[in-house]
Amino acid sequence: MPQFPAAGLTFLRKLKRNNHREWFLLNKQSYQENVQQPMIELVHALAPEFATFAPEIMASPKVSLYRIYRDTRFSKDKSPYKTQVAAGFSHRDLEKNQGAGFYLQIAPSEFLIGGGLYHTESEDLAAVRHHVAAHHRRLAAILNAREFRRLFQGLSGEQLARVPRGFPPDHAAADLLRRKQFLAARRLPPDMVTTPEFGRVVLETFRALHPLLQFLNEPIVQKRNAKQRRDALLK
Repeated sequence: MPQFPAAGLTFLRKLKRNNHREWFLLNKQSYQENVQQPMIELVHALAPEFATFAPEIMASPKVSLYRIYRDTRFSKDKSPYKTQVAAGFSHRDLEKNQGAGFYLQIAPSEFLIGGGLYHTESEDLAAVRHHVAAHHRRLAAILNAREFRRLFQGLSGEQLARVPRGFPPDHAAADLLRRKQFLAARRLPPDMVTTPEFGRVVLETFRALHPLLQFLNEPIVQKRNAKQRRDALLK
């Protein structure tokens, strides 16, 4: 597994201090060689690894890598570039970011790695909640697995103040049903990505997280497949 070059971190730190088009254009070759290309190589290296333990997750530079250019149309911050580089890995049968997936981000201040269900449509979230209600013991076993507890500090993300309508307030999984996001992540020192430990940390994190992704994606994929069958019958 390739490690991220120290020159890539240096570029991101300099970009944070010089976030304007003129500086970026003068240093674009450094970006391409020390940030963009190492991320492409990382995604390529992850593809055969995913095939061994998460074959439903896609790793493709074209789909997985996030652009460095910021969308500033609706933001007060008009800085043109992101000061972090990131990749997301989604279920190959779903739209990008539709279901639960893996995520990693390298920034000047930290290395963030984890994933889960970040943003989903209301119908998909409702399907996940019904899945949680029906199979909460299985989800609890996933969250209490030794490796999951060793690497993550439980779940994070937005949640409702009360159990959503349609579920009893005293449901055994009330705390889980209130969740709008199901996230688990590790925040590590940024320089770790430049060491030989980088690959091991990436793989152990994604392996430990995969059972949660499988659980969360099951109802979303089932709903998608049911819709496809209905659509086929109407043709």
